[in-house]
Amino acid sequence: MLEVKGITTFYGNIKATNNVCLTVNQGEIVTIIGSNGAGKTTTLKTISGLLNPSEGEIYFNNVKISGLSAENIVKLGLIHAPEGRRLFPGLTVYGNLEIGAYSVRKSKKEFNKNLEKVYEFFPVLKERKNQLCWSLSGGEQQMAAIGRGLMANPKLLILDEPSLGLAPIVVETVFKAIKEINNSGTTILLVEQNAYGALSIADRAYVMEVGKITLQGLAKDLLNNDQVKKAYLGI
Repeated sequence: MLEVKGITTFYGNIKATNNVCLTVNQGEIVTIIGSNGAGKTTTLKTISGLLNPSEGEIYFNNVKISGLSAENIVKLGLIHAPEGRRLFPGLTVYGNLEIGAYSVRKSKKEFNKNLEKVYEFFPVLKERKNQLCWSLSGGEQQMAAIGRGLMANPKLLILDEPSLGLAPIVVETVFKAIKEINNSGTTILLVEQNAYGALSIADRAYVMEVGKITLQGLAKDLLNNDQVKKAYLGI
């Protein structure tokens, strides 16, 4: 579904990623783990068209998307829920979810179907649908951010640090929901500093260090990898 071929991306004169290669197959959860500043978020921004690579190519369902605008990439079904949630705090939960569907301009019937699906994954959002987003807890805001992405009915959903800053019990809820979303048919590319949580739900994984992919394999195998245990699992 997604094929990243040797992308290198700069921030000014700083090389943020270097010859990054990865694939995501339909139906998978693939995670990229690594420490802060490893280049994970830059990789996601390059895939979704927010940054342009200086080298390499990106294909989504056999269509070359490197060089396309973020808007056109969204129309192909690749949706990016960025780090930091980026909600509209002065709008209600419903208003933020409605914005998520705007770019794909679904019919009212499709909109309501997607809305009910979001409420099934995150029942608290239905309870809070008329509440302003600034007043939500951190966990509820993260659920709203993921829900907004789902309103576009993505073929591939990219999630950047969905557990960041959340209490452990909320993290568990979010990871459970991500797994349920995947089981419902949505392919997911997940970036996480919470390596254990990400590897526990993913099919495959990549380890990123200083802008490069240094290790890859089945997630269950990386959970038992001595290098990963020491560097990212604290074991």
